[in-house]
Amino acid sequence: MTAASHAGRPAAPWRTILQQAWPILVSSWAGIIFAVLDTAMVGHTSAADLQAMSLGASVYITIFVGLMGVVHALIPIIAQHFGAGRLHEAGRIWGQGIWLALILSALGGASLLFPDAWLSLSGDVEPEVRRRVAGYLIALALALPSALLFRTIYATSTAISHTREVMAINVGSVAFKLLFNVWFIFGGLGLPAMGAVGAGISTLVVDWMMLAAGWWMIRRRPAFRALSLRLGRPRWADQKELLRLGLPMGGSYLIEVCAFSFMALLIARDGLYVSGAQQILANLIALSYMLPMSLSLATASLTAQAVGARDPALAKRTGMSGIGLVALGALLTGVILITGRDAIVRAYTDEIQVAVIALTLLQIAPWFHFWDAMHCIGAYILRAYKIAVVPLILQISALTGLGLVGGWWAGYGPAAGMLAPVAHRLMPGAPVGAATMWIMAMAGLLLSALLLFAWYGHVLRRQARSA
Repeated sequence: MTAASHAGRPAAPWRTILQQAWPILVSSWAGIIFAVLDTAMVGHTSAADLQAMSLGASVYITIFVGLMGVVHALIPIIAQHFGAGRLHEAGRIWGQGIWLALILSALGGASLLFPDAWLSLSGDVEPEVRRRVAGYLIALALALPSALLFRTIYATSTAISHTREVMAINVGSVAFKLLFNVWFIFGGLGLPAMGAVGAGISTLVVDWMMLAAGWWMIRRRPAFRALSLRLGRPRWADQKELLRLGLPMGGSYLIEVCAFSFMALLIARDGLYVSGAQQILANLIALSYMLPMSLSLATASLTAQAVGARDPALAKRTGMSGIGLVALGALLTGVILITGRDAIVRAYTDEIQVAVIALTLLQIAPWFHFWDAMHCIGAYILRAYKIAVVPLILQISALTGLGLVGGWWAGYGPAAGMLAPVAHRLMPGAPVGAATMWIMAMAGLLLSALLLFAWYGHVLRRQARSA
């Protein structure tokens, strides 16, 4: 079924979106809590470990999110098959996604073994910090295959609107992550304290446990067994379809996360304390992003199901309902970010210097989050129609051209200090370079959101003309 029903009548699209989105949200929060736990716990060890965590996490997230985007091509493809009643075909495509995830794991893992290539952007990083970054990334390179394989299960559950099972696995994993973090980061039971490296080892162990639980689930739950999920032999025609949609999707995911990754690498030039404060803000923005992302994923999945069922009117209603829900959620999140700023920073760090800088940077968080949310829903709705190349082009122009390159140019490049008056007005007391990077990143998100919505309107008008 593509929508829930009540008293024999289809539920309103917004209600159906919420029913599917809340388990996705809980799963997403559970996943991001991994990073929050790492940052908060490593933040109570040393400034060197916190910087290593910031730099290492930025490198890993860049690799993982880009590859995850490619794997997530399974969502609209399986959702359209599911909406059209082609369950056997949906199960076959999942197996092709497994092969794709394995190949991507090998490529991504290899790139994590050369941290110095990434750290060259960060200026003079202390040798001890470099050593800890290298150890952290080795652990995550070994975790990458399990993380991407689990994403094939996640994508399938989202596509067929059975998200509670994956939610249970993600929630359960948090307890194990906390347990292993305490053991590996701070030491005990015969193990020395390993700081940031210990956080990476903890993630390695828990990721493989999650994959085992996910594999058990899809072999036994009726909703997944109905798809006849099977590995099969690799087929170039199927891989080509996945890559045709997945590569631009992965590119879009990569463009989105590059702002954070390269911002962290550039802002590291300002020293340990600014780098630590940057990591706190990036963590908070990522945590806040989970709400619009969950609503957007649910909206895209249900929209794709309607497209597969050849119901363009329902697809449009679902998309518009999703936009409204995301906007409302972003406004409510902004209120929380404004009123809870002091308590949030206290929860992240004991370092006074880091906390002071973080409070100045967090002034932009509510405004940044709103445009981040609107950009998110615009991109996801277009993917429901298997439109991925145009969003990638628009995001490269806005997020990379205006946001990232513009931020470097005005923050640390030839025009460094040019936006100091704007930074002092929007983020009083914040380091000018870091503030400039965040302001330009927000401008890029605003432009991207407007361009994506304009193209979505073009798609709806084209469908109306065809009808």
